[in-house]
Amino acid sequence: MFTPQMLDLLQREAFDYFLHEVNPENGLIADKTQADAPASIAAIGLALAAYPVGVERALMSRETAAARTLTTLRFFRNSQQGTGVDATGYRGFYYHFLDMKSGRRFKNCELSIIDSTFLLAGMLVAAEYFNQDSMTEFEIRVLADELYRRADWVWAMDRGKTVTHGWKPESGFLPHRWQGYDEAMLLYLLGLGSPTHPLPLESYSAWTSTYTWKTLYGHELLYCGSLFTHQLSHIWVDFAGIRDDYMRDKQIDYFENSRRASLVQQRYAIQNPNEFEGYGENCWGITASDGPGWIKRRIKNRDRQFFDYVARGIPDGPDDGTLAPWAVIASLPFAPEIVEPAFKQFELLKIKEANSYGFKSTFNRTFTLESEKNPFWVSPWHFGIDQGPIVLMVENFRSGLIWRLMRKCRDLVTGLRRAGFRGAWLED
Repeated sequence: MFTPQMLDLLQREAFDYFLHEVNPENGLIADKTQADAPASIAAIGLALAAYPVGVERALMSRETAAARTLTTLRFFRNSQQGTGVDATGYRGFYYHFLDMKSGRRFKNCELSIIDSTFLLAGMLVAAEYFNQDSMTEFEIRVLADELYRRADWVWAMDRGKTVTHGWKPESGFLPHRWQGYDEAMLLYLLGLGSPTHPLPLESYSAWTSTYTWKTLYGHELLYCGSLFTHQLSHIWVDFAGIRDDYMRDKQIDYFENSRRASLVQQRYAIQNPNEFEGYGENCWGITASDGPGWIKRRIKNRDRQFFDYVARGIPDGPDDGTLAPWAVIASLPFAPEIVEPAFKQFELLKIKEANSYGFKSTFNRTFTLESEKNPFWVSPWHFGIDQGPIVLMVENFRSGLIWRLMRKCRDLVTGLRRAGFRGAWLED
């Protein structure tokens, strides 16, 4: 089993990313360790949720964590909101990537509703954790509430039944909507719970009506192929024992569904239908991730197409042999018995660098290299959105800290109840 020392190391290495890949002047967190990378608003949200873990695990002081949090919230409160192409956000939502120094929109990226959701969720965690009477902690609570209330969820529907993926000032709303089970569960819950611009009840039923139930490798589950989609909303919400109408009908909950998704990932790797190198019982984890690049190679008399950053998934792909250790670790609360041996296998592969932030984002043993030191491809980067789930899901496994904090968030609880969730802690 995982020892406390093993879990301490996992969290410390991942948490170090948020300590160092930051602009201390505005609190923005870099998307990845590549030079001149922009800030990622999702990574910022994960950092805001991780700072309380850092305090509880003696990785930073409460005063430092509160000061860093307040700097971040003040930046977003004062940032430019508007239709200008170089604003930071609009209608209470923010551009997916921001310039690390100015905090303005990076290049021509979209105003991202889902990434704004994770940013706002991090703010709400901070508001619940920093509950002392100091002026700093009081201001954190005030600003987090103000910024959450500013988000116009109804506008984000663009007069449809479900929520759009985002918006651009040059062309308007993106053509895609959040439909089918995925990481958008939290989006709908925070939207339903808004005290200022709440989503209508019909939006949630419209979303769940697009779900797909499947049987894969002997497990029945609510389907989404990429592993991270079964984890990100669970960082913030303890779904064990609570059910909406859809899950009451299926007689399981979303926590159990994520457990089954983890087991399906393992079974897929064992069967390894595409015969990639290294897949197996203790080597799995297919998710949205970095990859070797858009390259074709002929390997062992078989043409292989490799990808860059895409939403890899199972069983129908895309899959190019790339595995993500962070996504396996983020399944720890659901299936510790299969995560621990996978973790030990990843350690044997030596996919860490000295003085780094732990496991690199991804690796691909099918994509070999002519190097004794690096015999196969390993991502050169760490990503903030990969480091955050390690810190937070390990903590939820250990103490349930983030879950306990968000149980006290009245707006999230309102969203859950409006979505029809009942049972377990929601009844207290």
